[in-house]
Amino acid sequence: MKNKRGFTSDNYAGVHPEVLARMAAVNPGHQVAYGDDTETARFQEIVKELFGKNAVGFPVFNGTGANVVALQSAVKRWEAVICVESAHIHMDEGGAPEKMGGLKLWTVPSPDGKLSVEAAQTQIFDIGVVHRAQPTVISITQTTEMGTLYQPEEIAALADFAHANGMLLHLDGARLSNAAAALGKSFKEFTTDVGVDLVSLGGTKIGGMAAEAVIVINSTSPRGKELAEAMPFLRKTSMQLPSKMRFVSAQLNALFADGAKVAMENAQLANSMAAKLYEGVLEIAGKHPEVSVPNRAEANAVFPILPGNVTKKIQEDFRFYIWDQVTGQVRWMCSWDTTLEDVEGLLTSLRTAVS
Repeated sequence: MKNKRGFTSDNYAGVHPEVLARMAAVNPGHQVAYGDDTETARFQEIVKELFGKNAVGFPVFNGTGANVVALQSAVKRWEAVICVESAHIHMDEGGAPEKMGGLKLWTVPSPDGKLSVEAAQTQIFDIGVVHRAQPTVISITQTTEMGTLYQPEEIAALADFAHANGMLLHLDGARLSNAAAALGKSFKEFTTDVGVDLVSLGGTKIGGMAAEAVIVINSTSPRGKELAEAMPFLRKTSMQLPSKMRFVSAQLNALFADGAKVAMENAQLANSMAAKLYEGVLEIAGKHPEVSVPNRAEANAVFPILPGNVTKKIQEDFRFYIWDQVTGQVRWMCSWDTTLEDVEGLLTSLRTAVS
């Protein structure tokens, strides 16, 4: 591998300097463990600023943990979650929702990674029949695993459908900041305001070291109160309770204070690099029909389809995932620290490989 920088995942990027500085600043002295510290108290204030006055947040270590804890709080042992086949909770969490959470996942196909009301409806049957796990939660990812983006009205439609059928809507927001930057909207406008019940808030991919959180949007409603009361216990039994929580909260505070200033700046940079990469690939595809890009780059990921020999040549220079072995689709993910030099280097490698 010639280039140590790559496009595999935004998890490959380093930690943002302001995150490191905040962690260093809270290091001196002693504070109460397990969340009774000043940084976690500040995080609760930030959660309310971002998601509304009734929202509460529960810091955890990682994204899989956030999803498993969130879904466990809403799903009983005989119940199930509806999601798309490409959902992270289905494809990329090592079976943790099933093995650790005891959750049944009812999946539906989706070529663009987005769940529609019509697709979710296909899993609403045999309600009350003991032979089938009962759907209780709809889980979506924003942005999706395919790099696509839900518009607020699409999320609202899913929330309305979920609530009309006695279900909750969970949003996996591992890249929530990238979605907000792409939409030009605040977190609240496409979560709280459109009926989302639970959010897994991602900090690691946007510049954190190891920091995510579960957000209960309305902790004062009867159902939300149940979720919020269950969360501390589920977080502990799911091995997601940080003892020195102030260091997890410090990361989240550095990213999401002041209207998520640092997170949004990082997301805008990552998204802009992906847009430039997408435009460059389109230009190359116009001259080389064996290269194509089925989906527009809506946030910080580009998913071109390449011949196998081209992919192998580029991988001599840059590290990235082959997304679909059958079609030859690959994923190029831009991070908060991706540079124009990185993008031009990858495009140069592509041009060389197809020439």
